[in-house]
Amino acid sequence: MIKEEAKAEVFWLAFKGLPKKEQHLVVQKLLQDREFVEDLLDIALIEHRRSEPARPLEAYLADQER
Repeated sequence: MIKEEAKAEVFWLAFKGLPKKEQHLVVQKLLQDREFVEDLLDIALIEHRRSEPARPLEAYLADQER
């Protein structure tokens, strides 16, 4: 496990160790951070579309012009 993964694991275990009410408060704080929410939405979109076939940028741009 690399250093970043280990640190993430420590934070995750600490979060999971909190009572549900405190977990909810942490999530509320995270959702108040606009940049965090934008990153989270980007990650969700990438995961959702991961199985789609790749296509050249030129083909995508041509479709957008139509």
